[in-house]
Order: sequence, then C-alpha cells, then structure tokens
Amino acid sequence: MPDSTLVSPLRQLTDSFLNTEAKIRLGGGPKAIERQHEKGRLTARERVAKLVDPDGGFQELGLWAAYGMYEEHGGAPAAGVVTGIGTVQGRRCMIIANDATVKAGAFFPMTCKKIIRAQTIAQSARMPLVYLVDSAGVFLPLQEDVFPDTDDFGRIFRNNAVISAEGIPQIAAIMGYCVAGGGYLPVLCDTLLMTEGSGLYLAGPALVKAAIGQTVTDEELGGAEMHAAISGTIDFKEPTDDSCIERLRSLLGKYGESGSAALAKGAAPYHDGTKVYDVFNDAPGSQYDVRDVIACIVDAGVRREADGRETLGPGFDEYKAEYGQSLVCGYATIGGHPCGIVANQKKLTQRQMPGGRAGPAKFTNMPGVIYDDSADKAARFIMDCNQRKIPIVFLHDTTGFMVGRDSEQGGIIRAGAKMVNAMSNCVVPKIVVILGGSYGAGNYAMCGRAFDQFLSFAWPSAKCAVMGANQASGTLAMIEEKSRERKGETIDPETHKAILEAVKASYNEQQDIRHGAARGWVDRIIEPHRTRDELMAALGATRGWDYSRKFCTGVLQT
Repeated sequence: MPDSTLVSPLRQLTDSFLNTEAKIRLGGGPKAIERQHEKGRLTARERVAKLVDPDGGFQELGLWAAYGMYEEHGGAPAAGVVTGIGTVQGRRCMIIANDATVKAGAFFPMTCKKIIRAQTIAQSARMPLVYLVDSAGVFLPLQEDVFPDTDDFGRIFRNNAVISAEGIPQIAAIMGYCVAGGGYLPVLCDTLLMTEGSGLYLAGPALVKAAIGQTVTDEELGGAEMHAAISGTIDFKEPTDDSCIERLRSLLGKYGESGSAALAKGAAPYHDGTKVYDVFNDAPGSQYDVRDVIACIVDAGVRREADGRETLGPGFDEYKAEYGQSLVCGYATIGGHPCGIVANQKKLTQRQMPGGRAGPAKFTNMPGVIYDDSADKAARFIMDCNQRKIPIVFLHDTTGFMVGRDSEQGGIIRAGAKMVNAMSNCVVPKIVVILGGSYGAGNYAMCGRAFDQFLSFAWPSAKCAVMGANQASGTLAMIEEKSRERKGETIDPETHKAILEAVKASYNEQQDIRHGAARGWVDRIIEPHRTRDELMAALGATRGWDYSRKFCTGVLQT
C-alpha cells in the first residue's frame, strides 16, 4: 500500500504547473489589468467569466501557447488571446477573446495559430463561435511571420467566411479596438455588437492624416455611434462591457435547437480521480496497469456475480481482452457519454504464440510498446467505433512500436499501417490524453497532432518526441562529435561527456510537454485527477458532430 503521508511526484509536478498557469492568466500583469479597468473595460478572462453560465464552466484551450517564446519582445502570455469551450445559455460554444493586457491584444504568430485551432475545433463539432474583439492588429515587428501564410492572419478571415457558409453561428462583440485587416473578422460574422468607446476602422486617425491629409476623430472614423447610425455595419450598440455581454447571452439563447447541448451527468466513476496519483508511475523501470487509470475516468457499472449479488465495478467492456494485450481497448461511458477507449498498457503482459508439436509458446510483451497483434486489434476496434458512431479516447503512454527481427517478420509495419489507416480515416471525434511518453510512430498511431484530433490533453508528466532522451542523445552526440572531428578537433572523454550532457539537456527541454503546448501541439495541460471532468466536457462538446459521413479506409495490407 502507498504511504499516505507521501506526496506523489506527479502531484508535486501538477502543483508546480498550476502555479505557472496562475501567472500566465495574469496576462500582461497587474499594471496592464489596472490600465484596462481605467478605460472602463473588463479583461478578456473577466469577460469570459461573465459570458458563460455560472455552472457551465470554461475549458480553456491553448493556455500554454507561446510559453517561453518571444522573450526578446517581452513575451506573449497565452499568445495574447483566450480560447476555450464554455456553456452559454445551455449551449456549448467556442469562445475567442483578445487579451488587450498583452501588447494591446496584438497578433503574434502563435496568436494566429491558436485562433485557427479554435476555429477548427468549433467547425468540426459545429459549435457556435463567439469572438470578444479587443486588438491592435498585427504585431508589426513580426509581421512577416503573422501576415502572409496559410496558417497566419488571413486564414482566420477565410475561416470566418467558410464557417458562416456552413451555417455554424458566429457572433462578434467589439469591446475595444479592432483595426486594419482585423476589422474583417467581426464583419464576416453573422451578428456584430460594439460597445461605446470602441473603434472599428481600416486605418486610424494618424494613418488617415498621413495617407490622405484628412483630420478625423476616432468616433467619426469608426466609433460605435457612427457604425450604428451611419455605416450600418453593426447590429447592436451597447454602452458597456457588462451590457454587451448580457446582450450576447440573450442572443445566444435565441438560436434554434442544436446538437451542442448541455452536458450529461451520468453515473459516478468507480474510483475517485485522486487515485490516479497512487496508480500512475513514470519512474524508470516502473509499471502500472492502465485499467486502473481507466477505472478513475469511466462511469461505474453494475456487475452480477455468480451467486446473484450485484456489485459495483468499472463500467468498461474490454474488447479482445486476452489478445494483443499491449493495447487495452474497450467501450465505456464517461458522464453518460458513450465512447471507445484505446490505451497503452504499461505493465508486462503475456502473448500466446502459435505452437507446433510442443503446443503454444508464451512471449512477454514489454510495457508501453505496441506489438503487431495489438495494432491489428486496435485497427479493428477503431473500425467498430466508427460503425457505432461513438467518439474514441486515446490514452498515450508509449515508447513506440516493437522493433527487431521477430517483430519485423511478424509484420509490425503492416499491422501498424493498418492501425494508422483506420485511425486516419475516422469520421468520429478523436480525443487524446497524453499521460506519460508519446514517442515516434507510437504517437502517430495513437492519434498524434497530425491526425485530426478533436481535442488533445496532457498530464504534466507527459513527454512527446521522436524517441526517448537516452536513445536520441546518444545519436545526436555522435553526430556532433563526428562533425567536430572532421574539423580537426580531438574528442577526449571530458569533451564527450560535455557534449552528451548538453545534447541531453536540450532534448529533454524539447520533449517536455510545455515545449509542445507553447507551440500549439497540445490544447490543454490538465490536472490528472480531473481527467474525467475534462473528458466529460470534451465529449459534451461533440454533441453537434456530423456523423452522416461514410467511414471507409484506404487499402489495408492484410
């Protein structure tokens, strides 16, 4: 039994992450918040808090975006924009709110990528989008990385137009400045609100004076009164942030019925979520049974024993439990939402091999490694989830596919390709939680970032890279040493050690999940004991999913 007086390393790491997140949520800091209030305006997070239902919660996405980036420009906490899924008038919505406390809400490269990601999530689940606009436009020192490309500023407006054409509601509220090309975002939405004192124009007074010699005031050029009474650009003029948010809530409550309804509650889990801290162990050489993690996430079920008694157990119907045991697959409900689960098994398992005269032989599977029989099983299971029209939850903790002669002769590439093919062609939502490692092709097969995840979460313990640090560091250090030797440098033991340590430190930094989250490769770093709540919210957000598309795969190498 674990010592209850000890705090698990995962819990300590989680607390450290939470402390950093609290600082990120301050945006530009207390003085910048104070300046926003002096203008009679709320901050982005204050606006979001007033917009969402009191009991609806807000699942913030991309909080770690731009973490540790743009330091030469003073940083950009959360990339200067708040994005996430919240319930407004009982309806799940994607909310995108510029944070004017961070460089006046200017767009950095990661700001664009974060907003595009939010639009993509909303579009796939047909969720209404709400834009709370308060931005000075492109951050000019980085304009070449913000302005021109397919994942930059213009793509946001393209998405506005396409999303509108698909009939997905978009509402924008200008609650500050909306200048230059950024002015197209709210005007491309279905409904446009604006507060008094805000500005919407292609060029500000100073630029107009320089360009055409005309002297105009902010209000004449693009104030709320002008756009309400003269240009007719806006639909609702509101005196304050508070009244604007109330109007937004009222409007969102007057749409027709939508699949993105309020969350189901469902049954309680079999285990309390905090048990994950006792169950999970990512120390080198350690093992755990991923079924114990699953039991902390899924709804409990009732089992009838042989003697007729009914007992409570994990409501998890495991698929092919005795076959391909390095992957655990099964059906469950989470908060009443049905789903399939594909999880890496992190303990030693036994595999029965075909036998000759001596009978079947047994083989031991290593923890966290995907074998050919497991990949075959997962591919078949993924196909069945598409047939059932239920979302799939992938729980990552894998070092990748098995290598070596036996594995290659057993068809590991063929089986792995089959799993990737089935997963890539899914027409159901794919939700990812990275618990521990997510390396190489194992990351791909378990629905890595490149494979149309609906949402991706990670525990603070998560690591993601092409391979583990020890293997990669040795290879990279060897390449560095060969390069130096070609230049005539002698590599003595001390130099070798220094190179290896430097390479390993750099690689460890890159596989840290905060590195990936900063670049938008993970939507949300979550507290492990709240994984069930996070998945309930994510599954609830898929209520508007279009399941009418036909599921089919490419050619499968059988």
